[in-house]
Amino acid sequence: MNISHIEHIGIAVENLEDAIKYYQGVLGMKCYSIEEVVDQKVKTAFFLVGNTKIELLESTAPDGPIGKFIE
Repeated sequence: MNISHIEHIGIAVENLEDAIKYYQGVLGMKCYSIEEVVDQKVKTAFFLVGNTKIELLESTAPDGPIGKFIE
């Protein structure tokens, strides 16, 4: 197997607003998109690092996949 790149990395967070502030303020990264995916019960924020996206995910409901993971 020869891995050529990583398309994106998802990171579950408890508070998306606080995480965005950290990634922008401390790490100097720029959030380029915030989206809500209703059927997945999640709100996401995207950052670009080279050709790789970092996706922060905050649950919008405790019974969603990210909510269960955080718990």
